[in-house]
Amino acid sequence: MPVKSQIKIISFLFSILVLFPVFSLAAVNSADEIVSKADEVRSPQLDYTVDVKVTSVNPEGTQRSSAYEVLVKGKEKTIIKTLSPEADRGRTLLMLGKDLWAFLPDVSKPIRISLQQRLLGEVANGDIARANFSGDYTAKLLRTEKIDGQEYHVLELAAISDEVTYNKVVYWVRKDNLNPFKAEFHAVSGRLLKTCSYEDYRVLAGKKRPSRLVLTDPLVKGRMSIIRYENMKAQDLPDKFFTKDHMKKLKY
Repeated sequence: MPVKSQIKIISFLFSILVLFPVFSLAAVNSADEIVSKADEVRSPQLDYTVDVKVTSVNPEGTQRSSAYEVLVKGKEKTIIKTLSPEADRGRTLLMLGKDLWAFLPDVSKPIRISLQQRLLGEVANGDIARANFSGDYTAKLLRTEKIDGQEYHVLELAAISDEVTYNKVVYWVRKDNLNPFKAEFHAVSGRLLKTCSYEDYRVLAGKKRPSRLVLTDPLVKGRMSIIRYENMKAQDLPDKFFTKDHMKKLKY
């Protein structure tokens, strides 16, 4: 083979080797990919059950708490069973897609409610019912930011419809492992509704995940709500569980 031909082939192969990692890196670090990978950290992308405790704290230091059993199938189906306080025991929420219904023990028909409606304190129904951002938002990478020696992707998430819990989210994701760090949630008007920090990473359903979420009211100092996740287990959940008819058969 002529020397010139050999040089051309070598140059071509070298250009592929140089460019391929760049393309791969760009794909891995796209904004939507970062959000998707961070969702995998926050919750299993399989059917699972988890015990959730929500504690609301007011500026005077007094607290209210509620406990829930949550069943999740994919990204579109969730059941939230209220276990305590005793006055609310038996209340159930069923999410199908972006539709949410409340089933009350003393009411014969389900009541349609919104994901934005408050469950307790600073916690909205959607904070528990929809654990994933990918699919509900389009993501844009704003910048990288260093906090306490760690580098973070800072992303802006724009809602794809007005049915999701928040209109806009500013989201900090750790750059080296794509662990969620904190988020700011905004209304349609742009007003900051609450901030959230993802804390106390523990092994849940086989992977280290944030087991504690702290949601803070930006306008009232000392007002916050804490979401605690425990006993997270991946398991197959039949589709028939996630129907209005099945809500009448749930055991508490």
